[in-house]
Amino acid sequence: MPKRSTSVSLFLVGAAAFALAGCREDSVDAQAFPDLQSCLDAAGAGSLFSTEDCRQGFAAAETLNAETAPRYDSQEVCEAQYGEGNCVTEAQATGGGSGGIFMPLLAGFLLGNMLGGGRGIGAQPLHRTADGRFTNPAGTATYANNTGKGKLASGAFAKGPTTLGKPPMTKASAMSRGGFGASATSGARSMGG
Repeated sequence: MPKRSTSVSLFLVGAAAFALAGCREDSVDAQAFPDLQSCLDAAGAGSLFSTEDCRQGFAAAETLNAETAPRYDSQEVCEAQYGEGNCVTEAQATGGGSGGIFMPLLAGFLLGNMLGGGRGIGAQPLHRTADGRFTNPAGTATYANNTGKGKLASGAFAKGPTTLGKPPMTKASAMSRGGFGASATSGARSMGG
């Protein structure tokens, strides 16, 4: 009888390890750029991305930014989250929308080589935080800088919730959320050079 229980427990441990391995998210080669020109300058031989990848990725990051960037009812509330001078009106950021709604400036973008999954290039806009780091619009990932290369989970390129057309956050709603980054990762990741 002891032999049977040992076999069962080993099987359960093996099954649990297999299930955990299946849950592991794919990682992709990624690179952060402060602007389109930096990406274009780095494109070509020895780079993860072509000039066309840069153009398409930057356009996708701009579109995602217009759809998912946090929106605030005043410049003061926005700058409390992103730092002085790092917010503009929705109209300035997107070429439309309201002059009374404020959004963080696009401070760079991530490109990911999603080819392993047959998905092409992934893009994600970056915003500067009040403490000088960089984050995605949802605030779920924070990076030490907006330059460099590294491996990121493919989920880093998932589209955040749409904020376009939603009521902007007020000082009270930003505070109830715990300020910027309440849902963000605890430590800033650094992209290698």
